[in-house]
Amino acid sequence: MPDGFGAGATARILFWVAVAFSFFQIVTAFGIPLDRDFLPGVDLIVVTGAVFALWAVKIAVDAARGRPVAEALYAFVPLALTMVLLSRFGGGVPSQIVRTIHVGFLCLVAGGLLAMHRSQTPWGRAIAWALGIGGFLVGLYHWVFYFDLVVRAGELIPSDFVVGIAAIVILFVLVWRVMGPALPIVAGIFLGYCLFGNYLPAPFDHRGYTLEQVIEHMSFGTEGLYAVPTAVSATYIFLFILFGSFLERAGMIQLFTDVAMGLFGGARGGPAKVSVFSSALMGTISGSGVANVVSTGQFTIPLMKRFGYRAAFAGGVEATASMGGQIMPPVMGAVAFIMAETIGVPYAEVVQAAIVPAVLYFASAFWAVHLEAGRCGLTGMPRSELPNALTAFTTKWYLVLPLAVLVYLLFAGYTPLFSGSVGLALTVVLILGAAVAAGLAHEAMRVVFWVGLGLLAATFLIWGVLVILGLVAVLVIASLFVRGGVETLAACRDALAEGARQALPVGLACAVVGIVIGTMTLTGIGTIFGNWVVSIGKGSLALSLVLTMFVSLLLGMGIPTIPNYIITSSLAAPALLDLGVPLIVSHMFVFYFGIMADLTPPVALAAFAAAPIAKENGFRIGFQALRIALPGFVIPYMAVYDPALMLQPVAGLSGAAYWLDVSYMIFKTGLAIGLWGIASIGYLWSPLQTWERVVATIAALSLFAALSMTDEIGFALAAVVLGWHWWRTRRGARPASAA
Repeated sequence: MPDGFGAGATARILFWVAVAFSFFQIVTAFGIPLDRDFLPGVDLIVVTGAVFALWAVKIAVDAARGRPVAEALYAFVPLALTMVLLSRFGGGVPSQIVRTIHVGFLCLVAGGLLAMHRSQTPWGRAIAWALGIGGFLVGLYHWVFYFDLVVRAGELIPSDFVVGIAAIVILFVLVWRVMGPALPIVAGIFLGYCLFGNYLPAPFDHRGYTLEQVIEHMSFGTEGLYAVPTAVSATYIFLFILFGSFLERAGMIQLFTDVAMGLFGGARGGPAKVSVFSSALMGTISGSGVANVVSTGQFTIPLMKRFGYRAAFAGGVEATASMGGQIMPPVMGAVAFIMAETIGVPYAEVVQAAIVPAVLYFASAFWAVHLEAGRCGLTGMPRSELPNALTAFTTKWYLVLPLAVLVYLLFAGYTPLFSGSVGLALTVVLILGAAVAAGLAHEAMRVVFWVGLGLLAATFLIWGVLVILGLVAVLVIASLFVRGGVETLAACRDALAEGARQALPVGLACAVVGIVIGTMTLTGIGTIFGNWVVSIGKGSLALSLVLTMFVSLLLGMGIPTIPNYIITSSLAAPALLDLGVPLIVSHMFVFYFGIMADLTPPVALAAFAAAPIAKENGFRIGFQALRIALPGFVIPYMAVYDPALMLQPVAGLSGAAYWLDVSYMIFKTGLAIGLWGIASIGYLWSPLQTWERVVATIAALSLFAALSMTDEIGFALAAVVLGWHWWRTRRGARPASAA
């Protein structure tokens, strides 16, 4: 859907609902103890209640004086109701309520956006709002009757039954309207299997379940709509989306672009290298490939076209580089958080497994654009038009601090939730602190201010994240009295609303794909499929891997990466584990091909997102992206046969021997990627002859293979083709026409 919330009074209400949504998620994710006294007899519920009471009095006084109060009411009502939702449960909101209210808010915002952007008639808008409000009321039902639902768990009364059916129907309709029909159809097939699978022939049949049993399993508890993906969406994912939203508001995208332009803009084919490098940097804070396309692509794709790249190739470069953001640590795609939660490993271990393949993936894209630039004779940008990378960094280096703290906390063993909370809070401190510092008259005062603010913020390691939240509160008040402070607060408010809007596709997908997880736990179909894959794998592990790859690619042609990963990992990853593939590697294998599906025609989401920017056919962009990203298809296979590529333990190796194996795998994979690139583009130091491209392809395939003597054959063929090509180019011989 288009950016923003539309125009008019209804749009302003929707905007403030989105802000309230983010407010709810921040309070629950940070684990703020609202009922804990921080002064004798005074807790945060009392303080916030007093603030809202004073706010209500001010609104009443302004209304009595004839001043406009509409905007204040639009803000007051959603935020006050959200505070009521938060303050009911002492000691924190239960996880089940966080999940149900999270889905309720998702439905409300999605319904509102559909009414504002997609509905053309009053009836259409009314239906969209009714769906959104109905979805929120489902969450409110869980909130009101939480204790009753716990007591009668497993037994539905008539109102439970109605609410359970309404939850599924509303989510299916909203997801269909927001994301298209593919995911609801897939989830509907699994739901149909629950109800009618007992009529199938063995071994695909099950014992049979009534509609009441299915609704209880899917709409209540933690196995269906409110399963692990929804829990992760309501905590880690939403928090990191807000983190990226605030960093964007702080100017991080501009910093990344300026650094990339300064480093690579003047090199051969510089604009495309800027695209790859800036997208890699964006990937460190944004886990959405399509979001990366439409943000950095607005700048890089026209720039590439202006300097001579074909429109399809320019779009393909941006799509390939942007999708890599989902595998680029430290803030990977939402799948990484779901993976860590699902397989029960620290998020830092997922990051560790992803880092080498991510660097190799971006290196392959960088290499492809370098070769294409050489083949087409494309030069870099004039140095006079480029920013200085060092100057750009030294001007806004402080924006990197929250990211650096986030990386430190993740690898120091802190949870992603705590790390993300601190990273988000520090980002807000920087944004507000910059506004306050700008209002100080003397440079010395600004230095003292920043040093003191930094020392206070650092005390979170001793006293927790509440210290930073206290700093945020003080800076908010201070911003009201400095020049530009109100505008900065408005930018933070807008970042809250935009974060909620960006969370919609992820959160809705997580909720609906819970139907698939619920089907697995209710019927055991995952075990049946896994046994089938294992039976194939006993004859050939490679065949099982290819089968899993095709399942991921086929699913990914219609549904986003998150539900694709959840479905495929539930079906195939346990089977790969039984075949001896390490746990993280098996899940990363599925993850990678879920990403590649967004580059694979005919339904290549990233390519079609780049199409309107490049003014080119999405299919052509998809095929170019596939060509550029092709080495990414083989990196997961190499990691399966030697987990050292993902920095995983290898049986029989430790110490120096293990790191030697890691170095060898990185070198071998890098060489294979290089050979694949020159074979695909048809250029190295000069255009390649046909036989050189063929030999380079065979050499790359030999290095990718995991058979006896294939490495030796690959190295030998690589030496032959590279040596011959270098000698021929040095002699100045006119090359044969490239194939």
